[in-house]
Amino acid sequence: MLRSMTGYGRSQEQVDNRDILVEIRSVNSRYLEQNVRIGRAYTYMEEELKNLLKTQVSRGKVEIGVSITLTEGKKADIRVNADIVKGYIDAMEEYNSSVDETYSLMLDNNWKTMLHLPDVFRVEKAQDDEEEVRAAVLGVAEKALRAFVQMREVEGEKLRADVLARLQTLAKCVSIVEEEAPKLTEKYRERLYTKISELLGSTTIDEQRILTEAAIFSEKTAVDEETVRLRSHLAQVETLLNEDGCVGRKLDFLVQEMNREVNTIGSKVQDVNITSVVVEMKSEIEKIREQIQNIE
Repeated sequence: MLRSMTGYGRSQEQVDNRDILVEIRSVNSRYLEQNVRIGRAYTYMEEELKNLLKTQVSRGKVEIGVSITLTEGKKADIRVNADIVKGYIDAMEEYNSSVDETYSLMLDNNWKTMLHLPDVFRVEKAQDDEEEVRAAVLGVAEKALRAFVQMREVEGEKLRADVLARLQTLAKCVSIVEEEAPKLTEKYRERLYTKISELLGSTTIDEQRILTEAAIFSEKTAVDEETVRLRSHLAQVETLLNEDGCVGRKLDFLVQEMNREVNTIGSKVQDVNITSVVVEMKSEIEKIREQIQNIE
């Protein structure tokens, strides 16, 4: 199914004691550009998130945002740092023994005072199980990715419908050119005959010379090759629009070729009616070009 390069997907779940939120958003880009925003403690899973994205996305500037919030703290291991406490007590006893009673420090079992001394307690936080966190985050990321891809497919279908409608308009324009272009030679022959008659003041004209000039004009203004190639490009674009996968670059190339053929028709044929059709075709091709810039 055709996909747009713009999209957004979001999933949020509470897994064990973690609230996990994953958001994926993208805009147009010629290539695949990935950026992962995740807390420093979880950067070890950044590459896996990128690899997960690559399974579904080929083009676009994509940003993955991951937020992990603990809903309840894990039990920490808190211990009294006995060596530090003993060091404080020994230091105070040593100090007291070196001064008279006037300047001695009070030694008692007042733990409230001891709490304010640095490094009295050693706090060891429980370590996260990396495999457990990785599995939880990737599970939520997969759901966000599905929502993201679904939105890109919905947008892609809208683009497909719009481009197909414009292809039909172009096909009608090509039919007009194919019908009107052959008439130009006869019109030119009549104009040439009339102008020579006026100049010579006589109807005795070299018919063979007129036919020769008309043939030369016909060869210069023939657009059969251009219209045949243009119809071929239209058919190829329609085929690609019905294919799965990354087709944006191929479509971009075909649109350039379509524009080239239309420009050639415009330069070859100097006729008011056909010129107006050429202008309309160029307008439609430009609108198609703008649309396929959004296609993956």
